[in-house]
Amino acid sequence: MTHLPLSKTLRLAPLALSLFLTGCAVGPDYQQPYQQPMVTMAESYLYADLSKEEKSMNDLDHQKQGIGQAGERWWYQFGDTTLNTMIEDVQHQNIPLKMAAERIKMANSYKSVVASFKVPTVNVGAGYVNYQLSQNDSLLGPALNPIGDSAPMLPPELGSATLLDNQHDGGFVGASIAWELDLFGRIDHQTNAAQIRVEQAQIYQSGLTTLLTADVIHNYLQYLGAQERMQLLEANIADQEETTELVKKVVRSGYGSDLDLAQAQAMMAATRSLMPQLEIAQQVHKQRLATLLGESLTQIDIRLAKSDRLPTIKGVVPVGLPSDLLTRRPDIQMAEREVAAINEDVAVAVANRYPKFFLTGAPGVSASSFDDLFSSDSFGWVGSAGISWNVFDGGRGEAMVELNEARLNNAVMGYQHAVDSAMTEVDSLLFAYGRSQENEQSIAQAVASSNLALKKARSLYNAGLIDYLSVLDAQRQQRAMEDRQLAARLQAAQVTVGVYKSLGGDWQTQ
Repeated sequence: MTHLPLSKTLRLAPLALSLFLTGCAVGPDYQQPYQQPMVTMAESYLYADLSKEEKSMNDLDHQKQGIGQAGERWWYQFGDTTLNTMIEDVQHQNIPLKMAAERIKMANSYKSVVASFKVPTVNVGAGYVNYQLSQNDSLLGPALNPIGDSAPMLPPELGSATLLDNQHDGGFVGASIAWELDLFGRIDHQTNAAQIRVEQAQIYQSGLTTLLTADVIHNYLQYLGAQERMQLLEANIADQEETTELVKKVVRSGYGSDLDLAQAQAMMAATRSLMPQLEIAQQVHKQRLATLLGESLTQIDIRLAKSDRLPTIKGVVPVGLPSDLLTRRPDIQMAEREVAAINEDVAVAVANRYPKFFLTGAPGVSASSFDDLFSSDSFGWVGSAGISWNVFDGGRGEAMVELNEARLNNAVMGYQHAVDSAMTEVDSLLFAYGRSQENEQSIAQAVASSNLALKKARSLYNAGLIDYLSVLDAQRQQRAMEDRQLAARLQAAQVTVGVYKSLGGDWQTQ
């Protein structure tokens, strides 16, 4: 039989040990849920083709590419520099986002703590000691007292000698080393679980960024929508005041009735009652922007002073494929990582039922004189190897495994529920997206018709065929249709924001 040289045997020993330790790892292997047959998804969204604009552009291939680059800073399609600046600032100034960043730091620190158990722990110490033993001690006392009188059977030449001195002093320098051999992968699985928690903290920050960015866009659009509606309302009130004055003149001339005047005044009062509601809406959305940005209302007023009209988003929403949601939506990513983390907890519970192996050592030097402290004769050490195995715990270990397996099954079902909810949300918003576009187009046609009616009314008035009240009534209807068109534009913009939010993706500006 051929024997390997000792040097080669020593070099192969670490490799053999590592293979042995790897082979002893216990616990279930993890497979991402969306790679398993239990997660089924449709090949396309139910209402992905409802958008008239998308149909007219015939850009299905672009949709199937996923939101990709279009999902990054998609709000630039509004073409509003104030909005772009506010989003960049909120992602740097928002307090909850700063708190989320600290959560990532905490998770990383915790992972480092857990991973540190994989390597030996070394403590170094040094010091000076001085102590005195009791001469009345039942164990050492006889050795500290003179032995001449207490032991007459001893040779007289020993005189009054003592076996031990009762006072001692000296210095020491040493270290203690402890290492648990992770034979069954318990610490590895704990480290993996801690790393997954870091990833969850990052996903949480990404999801919070999406929510806060969408909140900024929502409140900014609502503020501008209320502002523009107030401008239309002021013009409508001016028209109705002019109408009311004309009705008063007609009544005074005897050609009108008090009923006409009462109706005109009631309509004007009802229109004026809308103004406080729009002012409240403006203030609420402005306050919300101040909270999101962490700024005062004065600073928000300065920002908003640069915008006076509701922006319109350009382009289409490239919805991509339903399978893209699995890697783009933060809630789905969080649910998947929860499955992975609990899977590691199951492995830890299994490994806890196996023995634990320890290596400890304490080398050091000790001497009564500092001059002799570092001599070869002052060196000493203690080494030990041990095993700890909880062979009976009343079924606690098995129960912990079953507990974590139940948590794992619950997490897998939670993941499936998150996928189903995401699909439902996207389909619902795509339906609303298509209908909002149709509504916007219908309102645009109505506005065009009301503009034509106003133009004809003015022509008839100039020809003397109708009175000015008819012109003012046509103008009031035209203002009302413009207000409905603005509301439709605002609704379409909000639905678009909802679609992008439901599709997920990276919303960070940097």
